[in-house]
Amino acid sequence: MQAKSRAGLAPTASPGLVQRFLKRDSDRRLGALLAGLAAACATLLLLVLAFLLVESLPVLAHWRAFFSSEGWYPLENRFDLMPMLWASLAAATGALLLAAPLGLASAIFVVFYAPAPLARFYRLVLNLLAGIPSVVFGLWGLTVLVPLIARWQPPGASLLAAVLILALMILPTVAVTAIAALRAVPRAVLSGAVALGIGARGRILGVALPAARGGITGGFLLAAARALGETMAVLMVAGNVVQNPSGLFEPVRVLTANIALEMAYATGTHRSGLFASGLVLTLLVLLLAWLGTRVMRGHRHG
Repeated sequence: MQAKSRAGLAPTASPGLVQRFLKRDSDRRLGALLAGLAAACATLLLLVLAFLLVESLPVLAHWRAFFSSEGWYPLENRFDLMPMLWASLAAATGALLLAAPLGLASAIFVVFYAPAPLARFYRLVLNLLAGIPSVVFGLWGLTVLVPLIARWQPPGASLLAAVLILALMILPTVAVTAIAALRAVPRAVLSGAVALGIGARGRILGVALPAARGGITGGFLLAAARALGETMAVLMVAGNVVQNPSGLFEPVRVLTANIALEMAYATGTHRSGLFASGLVLTLLVLLLAWLGTRVMRGHRHG
């Protein structure tokens, strides 16, 4: 009886306390797992940058040759990257100038004007367009777009072809990020504009777009980063001539295409020069990604 009474008087934990303890413990484990994965991603990025830097060291000692205007002649130890860098920037900028207004107009249509079934169908089309492999875009550009441009202005394979292909490839990125940014605008803000008697055009141009400008601008920068990093499609339609882009109809070679074309047989300082090209390109893409993050973060804090 005494043992039984002692057992009956023994304190028992509340079920609610146990559940809260288990929840906190699982939250801590999940947080530790996510922190580990984030650290692994950051470490992988640093290792890639370190690898590019180490492989580029033999030619980085002569970094002034990158801006020498003597052309890209690796066998003569001349590694002028500027023509290809200008071509990369021109192709990405031209593509963004085309894709940005088209993608933003598409987003405005989907969010504010399109009926729900049509909006869902259009978003499905955008997702499918984003999933098409770049080599398919390049093949279409090589067999359809380049001959069309050649009829107008030979040779057809040119900066213009690269701009058009890249614009088509980054259009889904611009449109999808703009749709997400516009849908994130609080409904209370738009309802307030309606209460003030502002029409649909004024609500879109004067309220929704300024409120979503951080996400939209960040999407533009991310799309530009993708355009800078594209290889196969541009390689197939740009003409691959190392020269400063002097016109839309001139053939050019971008940094990514240069690496893809010459890495298979490059040795010594030539190989190092290609890794230096990759390092420059990676730093440009990281800069754009950082700017996009800063823009979106500043908009949230603003």
